[in-house]
Amino acid sequence: MKNPHNKGPKDSLFQVEQIAEDFVFNERVAQVFDDMLDRSVPFYDEVILSIARIMTFILKDGDTIVDLGCSTGSTLMRLSSLLAEKNFHYIGIDNSFAMLEKAKCKADMFSKQKNMTFHHGDIMEMTQPDTSAFILNYTLQFIRPLHREKFLSRLFSSLRPGGICILSEKTISHHPGLNRSFIDIYHGFKQEKGYSELEIAKKREALENVLIPCSFEENRSLLQSAGFVEVEPFFQWFNFVSFLAVKPL
Repeated sequence: MKNPHNKGPKDSLFQVEQIAEDFVFNERVAQVFDDMLDRSVPFYDEVILSIARIMTFILKDGDTIVDLGCSTGSTLMRLSSLLAEKNFHYIGIDNSFAMLEKAKCKADMFSKQKNMTFHHGDIMEMTQPDTSAFILNYTLQFIRPLHREKFLSRLFSSLRPGGICILSEKTISHHPGLNRSFIDIYHGFKQEKGYSELEIAKKREALENVLIPCSFEENRSLLQSAGFVEVEPFFQWFNFVSFLAVKPL
């Protein structure tokens, strides 16, 4: 049986020396996205393991988990395996047809159709009332900053009392020296994963107008402004952080 967490084709999109276009989640990206995720996001699997631990303690059988910006469905596939004893319902939403095609193929291949569905749509417009958990893993940073508070407020309203929002983001520091050091450390991580300096530079250029990170404090404040009273980080690695936000009962 094939491994559902196989990273697939290797990411070599930025190996050529050409003018970088803005990053788009198209078919070319979808084909290599799982490998890109594994080699670009530090300790991603550890974050998923931590999310599974959180859900074990907070959620209950029958609850619905919605992954916004689900890409190829890897996060939901991994959670469904880690939480196999739980009767959770998993929903993935993304605006990229190419990403969703891969996600649906995975669900079919590993017989996840009964408890996992994928939908094409704009997460800014989605309505998922009485949701138990929203996952925003490195998704908010692709939404324009002016729209983020309204978006999170919509999620807060859609959560059931006691529901949770998981927010993982790449961050910036407002201390220039530390920010530069953290970026250099991150680039070193990517080089250890096999990316060349050219690839790192070209991808950064492609993402410059697309991915707009906030600071640790700004992300936490956005969650609190949306209505979440309990907001705590559960993972941090230099300029990457994951928050747990709980809706009051």
